[in-house]
Amino acid sequence: MKRTGRYRQRGSKALAVEGDVAEFDREFVVDSFSAPSAQARQRWHRAKGKLGRPRVGKGAQVISVSMERGLLDLSDQLADKLGVTRASLIARGLRAILAAEGVAVPSATATR
Repeated sequence: MKRTGRYRQRGSKALAVEGDVAEFDREFVVDSFSAPSAQARQRWHRAKGKLGRPRVGKGAQVISVSMERGLLDLSDQLADKLGVTRASLIARGLRAILAAEGVAVPSATATR
């Protein structure tokens, strides 16, 4: 069987790629690594520190609420129309009710 095209001859590009990864063919590759530089550690801590959502108020609490399906459908439609999530629509409604009852309600702003 005669090989043609790129399989007949290995070009310098293929050899360069093999040279770049040849160190990983050895068994204990971890021995060739060193401690990260100060700049790499700083980048790592900055990336690692941005996990999760920004904290709003005292943070969030997941709750389970039973609601009539028709009311839930209407609230989902309104949330879509306003471009907000269901949770933020419910929170908005609770703030409005609390404010109407004279309860001081802190504004929802991110603390981070």
